[in-house]
Amino acid sequence: MARYVGAVDQGTTSSRFIIFDEHGRIVGMDQKEHEQIYPKPGWVEHDPMEIWNNTQDVIRGALAKSGIRGSDLSSIGITNQRETTVVWDRFTGKPYYNAIVWQCTRTHEICKQLMADGGQDRFRLVTGLPVATYFSGPKMRWILDNVPEARAAADKGNALFGTIETWIIWWLTGGPKGGAHVTDVTNASRTMLMDLKTLSWDEEILKIMDIPLQGLPRIVPSSDSETWGPTSEDGPIGARVPVCGAVGDQQAALVGQTCFAPGEAKNTYGTGCFLLMHTGHEPIQSKHGLITTLAYQFSGRKPSYCLEGSIAIAGALVQWLRDNLQMFSSAPEIETLARKVEDTGGMYIVPAFSGLYAPYWRPDARGVMVGLTRYINRNHFARAVLEATAYQTKDIVLAMNKDSGVDLKTLKADGGMVFNELLMQFQADILNVPVVRPKVAETTCLGAAYAAGIASGFWSGREELYNNWEEDKRWVPDMEEEKRRELFAGWQKAVTRTFDWVE
Repeated sequence: MARYVGAVDQGTTSSRFIIFDEHGRIVGMDQKEHEQIYPKPGWVEHDPMEIWNNTQDVIRGALAKSGIRGSDLSSIGITNQRETTVVWDRFTGKPYYNAIVWQCTRTHEICKQLMADGGQDRFRLVTGLPVATYFSGPKMRWILDNVPEARAAADKGNALFGTIETWIIWWLTGGPKGGAHVTDVTNASRTMLMDLKTLSWDEEILKIMDIPLQGLPRIVPSSDSETWGPTSEDGPIGARVPVCGAVGDQQAALVGQTCFAPGEAKNTYGTGCFLLMHTGHEPIQSKHGLITTLAYQFSGRKPSYCLEGSIAIAGALVQWLRDNLQMFSSAPEIETLARKVEDTGGMYIVPAFSGLYAPYWRPDARGVMVGLTRYINRNHFARAVLEATAYQTKDIVLAMNKDSGVDLKTLKADGGMVFNELLMQFQADILNVPVVRPKVAETTCLGAAYAAGIASGFWSGREELYNNWEEDKRWVPDMEEEKRRELFAGWQKAVTRTFDWVE
């Protein structure tokens, strides 16, 4: 009998394979980074073949390290960096171009053309999304417009399009030898091409974007009892294991945090920062700069929706301070530096490296440092970097409270930065609500495992998942209201200094 569930976590900077037991505990893991490719300012790419090769390596690595056989797995789930887009040859599996990453701003001109007739909210009622460089549809259009070979193949029906989970599922289930070409509802909802209510591709938008329907994957539930196909015995799993769960990384964290009731919210502190609040079975249109998106869909059930606030640069700002400015050699050192000062000395860093996402949606913005004086040293820089993530989160919480009509009571936190205790305390202080970290902080991968495990019958239902969730640590607010107001007012002023930088 199968005793474990495996989950691929294909993220922005690395690929991982994590094996979970029935209690949601990690029993095996391997991880491998991939190259970040920056051909021009604002352009970000990944090599899809490197990602697939790394995925195979980490699957084999996690199985070998844990001593678990592929045949011991009940099922496989996938979670992925959302919006990152690949176009490839259905017969060879060869990509026509590098994957265009979610952070990439090269589709700015395409988005401007789309907004010229109907503005930024042109497709919002149908898709829940503003027109923005963030989403996958314009990235597909860019590849088809700029790679003649891809356009010719797409017109003949020989090209396949997809986000990263589609790419990984296709290879895991056979690739050119009959691999499943599917995308789950959460990833499909990030393309700017899917109708939120019908959960199908919107033919009118496809026509406007000049994207042929025949290249797009079939839209499926996040947790699908109709499995998309087994892995092959000669693949990295080494056994036939059903692939039946896929959830975009931020929605996967919502599932991993068991936020199954309307009003429950989580924030994932990773490369970017993503705050999602479950809103029930009907989509709520945001009036305050958030996006409406799919939370998840379990096989045979109605879809669940959520409001999302997306921040492009969170942990990536720590990496920037480490790699570009070389202020320290490893990311955890930032907390040591930041603790050497009581505050930022009046400086703020607004990391609008790729424009500002929610709730501003300003592609014209670029990063600023303000309030600099001779007093400032690298410790203040370190503290300002951490505080920037907390302030950006507060921007989103305020918008979410207005849209949902419900004030956030507690914030469940996950992702790599939740082990930075200074950041977590400042987050509780500036939000004035408790911040809670779960025992299993790898909630993104856990959510993908839950999706697959529910579909395969490894877990009986949500009750079992609720019982797996345990609190590890809680930070409670400890800041005077007047200071909170003063600090946040300074942040809001700093944000306005980023606007209108790019014409």
